[in-house]
Amino acid sequence: MAEETKDVAQLQLESIIGFNGKVPFGLSVHPDGENIIYPLGCTAIIQNLNDSQQAFLESHTNNISFITVSKSGKYIATGQVTYMGFKADILIYNYVEKEIHARMTLHQAKVEALAFSPNDLYLVSIGGQDDGSVVIWNIATKASICGSPATIPTAGNALTVTFANTTDNVFVTAGTSTLRIWHLDLHNRKIRPTECQTGLLKRMINCIEITEDDSFFYCGTTTGDILMISMKTGLLNNYGPMKDKFSLGVTAVVELKSGDVLVGSGDGIVALCKVPNFKTIKKVQVDGGVTSISLRGQGHQFFVGTITSQIYRFIYTEFKDELITTCHSDAILDIAFPCGTSDLFGTCSKSEIRIWHTPTNKELLRIAVPNMTCNAIEFMHDGRSIISAWNDGKIRAFTPESGRLMYTINNAHHDGVTAIAATSDCKKIVSGGGEGQVRVWDIGSKSHRLIEALKEHSSTISCIKMKKNNQECLTASFDGTCIIWDILRYARNQMILANTLFKCVCYHPEEYQIITSGKDRKRAVDAQSLSIFKTEVDKFLGTKGIKEYEDSA
Repeated sequence: MAEETKDVAQLQLESIIGFNGKVPFGLSVHPDGENIIYPLGCTAIIQNLNDSQQAFLESHTNNISFITVSKSGKYIATGQVTYMGFKADILIYNYVEKEIHARMTLHQAKVEALAFSPNDLYLVSIGGQDDGSVVIWNIATKASICGSPATIPTAGNALTVTFANTTDNVFVTAGTSTLRIWHLDLHNRKIRPTECQTGLLKRMINCIEITEDDSFFYCGTTTGDILMISMKTGLLNNYGPMKDKFSLGVTAVVELKSGDVLVGSGDGIVALCKVPNFKTIKKVQVDGGVTSISLRGQGHQFFVGTITSQIYRFIYTEFKDELITTCHSDAILDIAFPCGTSDLFGTCSKSEIRIWHTPTNKELLRIAVPNMTCNAIEFMHDGRSIISAWNDGKIRAFTPESGRLMYTINNAHHDGVTAIAATSDCKKIVSGGGEGQVRVWDIGSKSHRLIEALKEHSSTISCIKMKKNNQECLTASFDGTCIIWDILRYARNQMILANTLFKCVCYHPEEYQIITSGKDRKRAVDAQSLSIFKTEVDKFLGTKGIKEYEDSA
């Protein structure tokens, strides 16, 4: 068995379509100006802007919560989340070698924010609300220098940290009712905070940007204004805008060489603002709240990441957005390839269906049904339509070229349609519902009708697959059963029982076995289990009955 395991080849990751826009400041342009760096799940992705080639940094055990790039571009640091009671790793990668330079573990549950010192000597990290500490790390020795509680006991959580631009010994932290300037005393291994005074203004701070000469720093707030604080005294110098504040808060602030600032807001506004009154000069609306703004070169171009997982490129002189990367921003519930080609595939997530071009990873078509959830999709074998299962109990069919709605089967299932499949002659659709019923539909050129309802499963149908001869179909359910149905007689042929929640199922290419995937964790593949069952005729329940099957099992 060990020899067999050793000989199994590992699948190589070729490309990823995705960007986690929910990570604050997750999108960065590398100082070389040729690559962008962003997180997705446990992986950090380095993508070339010219040819879209990707490199992957895969070493985290859970989702990346923060990512930052050093000023020289030599290092990339990532932090992750983990479970309560466990410590969260910080990884520093060597950018050129794409290898781990250091793994540092100290914070509990989550790494909230990271920042490199300007000369790549130190890394500062902040833990999440279950940790509450700020720690300075020596990059050369890969060890911590010192740490301290990030806030006073009566304050909230620290959410962001930024190093000064001209010294390795000063950094700023901010968050809920806290704003501090820290000085590193390396000789005594101490970090000493200075509380900033904002007078009567009480703000929750999302982001910090320190001016190039370290004279001031800007704080974007949840109120929708920007504070301008003196680095020398820690006192409030100015704030604005007084009117027309940014809706849903200021989520990103970046200083330009001209001294003006780029501002991103929670409602998707990207604005150019004049300092010191922060009056808006130009603004553009993008899709989703802005979570990242990163300059390319001297700022002639800049890139914007949003919470809906979109990446936009702006040319500063034109100040117009160009969408360069898009993907789903919620869990992908199903994926399907059309018959006879792998150059296209479709995915569904929440209220969207998207069609993708495999060689280029580009989106070709987006179909949206607002306020609904698409649970499953399938391409009809003739390529003329895409059928889809929705949580409002309807089956919808769309054209694959334009996304136009062709027809709708209303009230297909009273507890939502959760799975769907079609015969190769495109005359029948088999659907599964949340109530456990399997229904067979006759599809004509201008009409559709229910042929039969099959009632064996007692819980949600998770997956349906058709046999090539169109005489049988296979269904998997959360009730722990897989059933092979005869869709000529509309009766059960065979049943498989297991102590698991079946998530998906398929026929072996030669159709003498079926492969199921569930949650019993016996043989894990991406946190799921793999079980193979033989399905020769009459071996199981077809003619024997449950009692005989259980005895033989």
